[in-house]
Amino acid sequence: MSTTLGAPRPDQASYMLRAAAAEAGRAYKARLIERLDLAPGQTVLDAGCGPGTDLPALAERVGEAGAVIGVDRDPRMLARARERTAGLRAVELCEGDVHALPVASGAVDRAKTDRVLMHVADPAAALSELHRVTRPGALVALAEPDWDTLVVDSDDLDTSRAFTRYTTGYAVRNATIGRSLPRLAAAAGFRVEDVTATTPVFRDFADADHTLGLGRNLQQAITEGHIDEVRGRRWFGGLSQGPFFASFTLVTVIAVRPTAGGRLSRP
Repeated sequence: MSTTLGAPRPDQASYMLRAAAAEAGRAYKARLIERLDLAPGQTVLDAGCGPGTDLPALAERVGEAGAVIGVDRDPRMLARARERTAGLRAVELCEGDVHALPVASGAVDRAKTDRVLMHVADPAAALSELHRVTRPGALVALAEPDWDTLVVDSDDLDTSRAFTRYTTGYAVRNATIGRSLPRLAAAAGFRVEDVTATTPVFRDFADADHTLGLGRNLQQAITEGHIDEVRGRRWFGGLSQGPFFASFTLVTVIAVRPTAGGRLSRP
């Protein structure tokens, strides 16, 4: 793994799998799936399933009588997902966009998105699609970071703050989607049941560089004139020399598609 300033972006599927396998990734993913309250025989949608990180766990919980639908727009991601789910009869993979899900209206009992809405063109439209494909009483789980809360410890606090501003303003499409999740979910017609904020902590520089894109995003910020090159290189070099700390806030929302009587039903 490279920790070189401006190193090429890693293969996206490998990046997502590595991030999910890290301690912080395992912890919040386990909580997210647990909160879906899955039961045998249910149909669950993973919208933006990527390389299929969560599909085996979902399939295990709904059993052979249930169904797991994984949707992603990237054929390369779906190819990796097929490898991970080979032999799991409950899993169906579909190429499609979260703005126009290839799923029938009212077809799913549970749905999730995980670090997907920060990348899409219209998060509100994507949530409206989740509302369309879920049946009354369905439970949805949403998880997104708020990159405006990214903190990187350094003696050069100004450059750390400049890096966060660049990440929020330029590097990530919807960088503050985490804080907006409850509002957007309610606007899409869901009843928000729970909102949780957790703080993944990085103490290993190489892991943080991989997950947070420290080197590659810093180089882009320098190239675009947002951070002075000499100061940026000194900041990046200093991060790898001593004890390291970085963190950000991850927001998880659990919501329900209301029934006519406003109660949660189980299929």
